[in-house]
Amino acid sequence: MNALIKSATVVDSKSDFHNEKVDILIEKGLISKIAKDLDNPKNYQEIKLRNLHVSQGWFDSSVSFGEPGYEDRETIANGLKTAANSGFTSVALNANSQPVIDNYAHITFVKSKANDNAVKLYPIGALTQMSKGEDLAELYDMTNAGAIAFYDYQQPISNPNLMKIALQYASNFDGLVCSFPQESKISGLGVVNEHINSTKLGLKGNPALAEELQVARDLFLLEYTEGKLHIPTISTAKSVELIRAAKAKKLNVTCSVAIHNLIFTDDVLEDFDTNYKVLPPLRTQPDCDALIEGLKDGTIDMVTTDHNPIDIEHKKIEFDFAKYGTIGLESAFGALQNIFTTKKTISILTQGKSRFGISESSINEGEHADLTLFNPDTNYEFNNTHISSRSKNSMFLGTKLKGETYGIIANNKIVLK
Repeated sequence: MNALIKSATVVDSKSDFHNEKVDILIEKGLISKIAKDLDNPKNYQEIKLRNLHVSQGWFDSSVSFGEPGYEDRETIANGLKTAANSGFTSVALNANSQPVIDNYAHITFVKSKANDNAVKLYPIGALTQMSKGEDLAELYDMTNAGAIAFYDYQQPISNPNLMKIALQYASNFDGLVCSFPQESKISGLGVVNEHINSTKLGLKGNPALAEELQVARDLFLLEYTEGKLHIPTISTAKSVELIRAAKAKKLNVTCSVAIHNLIFTDDVLEDFDTNYKVLPPLRTQPDCDALIEGLKDGTIDMVTTDHNPIDIEHKKIEFDFAKYGTIGLESAFGALQNIFTTKKTISILTQGKSRFGISESSINEGEHADLTLFNPDTNYEFNNTHISSRSKNSMFLGTKLKGETYGIIANNKIVLK
């Protein structure tokens, strides 16, 4: 793949050309030349786009595509196309398919579905067999097949001894264990945040305490085992405090937050719109503020869209019975820019790769071209025309966003909308 990117502003603090408007010559997938004004004697494809900005390729640490088993919700092929259109050059795929991705063959299968794609797919294997929380899955075998971490997606590990053993065992091969932050007996049948709005709406509450107890437990287990832990999608102010204290003690822990938990509070639930039914639930404004502050000071290591397509039959029903989940790839960039500067937004979207053992490429000569192309300055209202996912369950519908993505150049391929 050869191309010449014209007049692009580089947004990459690791690049020698950070904040400069330059041309970027790409030959055979490598950045061969960066300069102010490059000629094109070999007549390569030229990429000229309005207010073009270029950054390192973005990474999402938690996406669900349904396949195998739930192709009606999303396929891997269309999911990767959606990721590319949304600016992501690499995604970590959750194990919540049917069958659950819990062995060598399953990891090999999903990787094969992404062969020769611009977006790199990194499978996360289930932590326990069939994600039932009873017996450990084949962690080492899945590592050899290409799994980058182990996680029972949105399924808490209720048995603390099982979590202890998982942390100890995975440490033998530097495996990353992920633990969903929810204590099931405390959360009970709660479907929204336990607070004033849950009482007003007559919906069962899932208290912040359920998350915080699990986070505290897992941090104690981490300290005991000296393992390697990632806590996905925290949602409360107290969770931020707990993880901040753990990092001060030099524990080997990272965490993420779902973008929607930074922006929406449980105040949006008054119309019983099931697109807002997510796990962990939307919390309060003080929680949002604490999560944003946690991102700014580095307590929270990365954001995720927690992209989870759900078919209409399981979303457009009574709130109590609707499945949890929202899609988020298409709205990620524009939503983050409502909170942060472009520089901070790009920094956030490119964080997290090293935690999952994924290599990074800066925008410098000689590096592999792993690039996201975007315009940070457009304003628009997000609607169905912006969605390329099979399922349309986005809580961002009707939200004003800032910034659009043009596509990616990665894995020796160009994908533009």
